[in-house]
Amino acid sequence: METRDTTKFAVLGAGHGGTAMAGHLSLMGFDASLYNRGEQRLRAIQSAGGVEILADCAESFPRGFASLGVVTTDPGEAISGRQILMVVVPATAHRFIAEQIAPHLVDGQIIVLNPGRTGGALEVLKTIRDAGCCADIVVAEAQTFLYASRSMNPAQTKVFRIKNSIPVAALPAYRTPEVVKALRCAFPHFVPGDNVMKTSLDNIGAIFHPAVTVLNSARIESTNGDFDYYTEGITPAISMILESMDKERVQVAEGLGFRAMTAREWLYIAYDAAGRTLYEAMRANRGYDGIKAPKTVFHRYISEDIPMSLVPIASLGEMVGVATPSIDSIIHLGSVLHGVDYRAEGRTTQTLGLAGKSLKEIRQFILEGEPARKENPLCQGL
Repeated sequence: METRDTTKFAVLGAGHGGTAMAGHLSLMGFDASLYNRGEQRLRAIQSAGGVEILADCAESFPRGFASLGVVTTDPGEAISGRQILMVVVPATAHRFIAEQIAPHLVDGQIIVLNPGRTGGALEVLKTIRDAGCCADIVVAEAQTFLYASRSMNPAQTKVFRIKNSIPVAALPAYRTPEVVKALRCAFPHFVPGDNVMKTSLDNIGAIFHPAVTVLNSARIESTNGDFDYYTEGITPAISMILESMDKERVQVAEGLGFRAMTAREWLYIAYDAAGRTLYEAMRANRGYDGIKAPKTVFHRYISEDIPMSLVPIASLGEMVGVATPSIDSIIHLGSVLHGVDYRAEGRTTQTLGLAGKSLKEIRQFILEGEPARKENPLCQGL
């Protein structure tokens, strides 16, 4: 039975979310290490011996100074002797983290991406195996991030909200109960998701973030983002484009043999917001009131959500013969806006390890596991 005394966590990433998670774990009585690739981000935390957690959420949420014994830029030191590795970095850094920890992984460790965006667990597992790591590890991904938080300064983080329920799924799917049981010693918020294809394709941020930012680019630049992003930025015309993108996402999931919830279904489940159209449902959602737009178009809603969310959806669609013209248009416009070929930089069926597989092989891989590990010459005899 995992307990506070026996379960040790590593939090990989010392940004807004990573410091919130490491501090929360420490205040709950868990041994949590904190890793970041850049030393500058860690200096104040190392000097203080931990982080101070402030909170505007429920009174029961722990607050105060959270001591952290291991704060390091050494990935081996960060994960040594730790059962659960919580990856809390932008999805664009998932591959880097996987490369850094691969030489140090041992049997029994659980890696959880917070969140995975689209295809995160697939990309991380492929990267780890390509690096020659044969350890019996589990890679899992959360559908979204647990906290709404902000670093006030490098050693002080404020938590505004903690979500009630977040699906998490393991690769392979039959190991999801094992992952959820391990996480619940600290986080009862995690519930079993169907599988990583479901958590990946239920990534609603892929619909709400890139297109709204691209299509409001003139307004963002002229107002410095001084308008309500969801309630003013999503007009009837823009919502029609979002509905078209959402339909393509759901059709890609169906082409793979999985069911993805629509954006309207998600709004109803998450916020009790209903409507005959996506526009009506968005207007009925009071949870988005007052959320301002990004101050600049050079924002993660494009730089992260296009290559790590829209590009893999389009690539999966191409694999199963489902056209994604609306999604393709936003990928193209975002690439032009940033001067970056996001289709070339983003996740594809190749980087996810799915290229050349039949639908039967993909479903077996998602649900049952990785036969490729047994066939890896580096793993023979293990």
